[in-house]
Amino acid sequence: MESLFFNIGDKRYKTTPLYEKGEEHITRVDISNGIVFFDIFLKEGKPRSFEIRNLDRMVVISVVKEGAFSVFDNIGGRKFVCEEDEARIFCSSRQDFTLTIEAKKSDIFVLFIADFFLKRYLSLNKNEPIDFLYEKIQGEVGVELIDTKPLDALSLHLIDKIIDTRLQQRMHSITCEHNVIEFMIHRFSLICLRDEDIDPDELQIALKAQKYLLNHFVNPPTIPHLAHICATNETKLKRAFKKVFKTTVGGYIRKLRLEKANLLLKDRVLSIGEVAKEVGYSHQGYFGRLFFEAYGIYPKDLK
Repeated sequence: MESLFFNIGDKRYKTTPLYEKGEEHITRVDISNGIVFFDIFLKEGKPRSFEIRNLDRMVVISVVKEGAFSVFDNIGGRKFVCEEDEARIFCSSRQDFTLTIEAKKSDIFVLFIADFFLKRYLSLNKNEPIDFLYEKIQGEVGVELIDTKPLDALSLHLIDKIIDTRLQQRMHSITCEHNVIEFMIHRFSLICLRDEDIDPDELQIALKAQKYLLNHFVNPPTIPHLAHICATNETKLKRAFKKVFKTTVGGYIRKLRLEKANLLLKDRVLSIGEVAKEVGYSHQGYFGRLFFEAYGIYPKDLK
């Protein structure tokens, strides 16, 4: 068994065409030791499979813009199907799996990140996503699905930045690695982690509040009203919510609104003003500022 990584030799950025026919392509890109991605665009045809047998423990982020593909764990005998408009995060420490692209038009991006790359950014806090993922792949994991989320506008923007690095004339590796880290930060930040030692009563209060807010974040309740819904008082509600979700109730409402806006922007149907109103903001400029503070880019730049 060989390493999927360490394939670049003297170069710090290496592009390897695995299949090319007109605009169709399957391209492997090695950015540096520890990061590899597949850029896949195919029209309808026969299914295509790739065997992944790798010595190094890794995290995989898959994004399906169009089409579908599956991951079959040859060790555990499990199959995971990655659907259109979906982003998934997998962990694996015993790599023996098969990626199969379905016989349909496909536009897919798959990023492989080695554990020794993640190790550079550990914070020694088990509740940080990178620490959580790194610790996960130190065990005996065939293929484990960690997270599934709808595909959003910011992810598409960052993937385009990663892929388009090859068009630059200089500093491919460092630029592409920077873009990959931006993408990792965004996708990893969407993983919901909780402390293991949270009081059961506090957890119940926070989860009840979360359930209500998920359905009412456009027109959210006041804190007293939400406390009444959760059968508690304001102080206990705010303390429990902050402890479980690492943010205030107001911060969580803002997070839900901006995540929904990020999804709406992907479809490019609504104007920015319409997106703002759809998620509960009457002032487009204020919405744009909040979006920039959260994601480092203005909605108009994603459009």
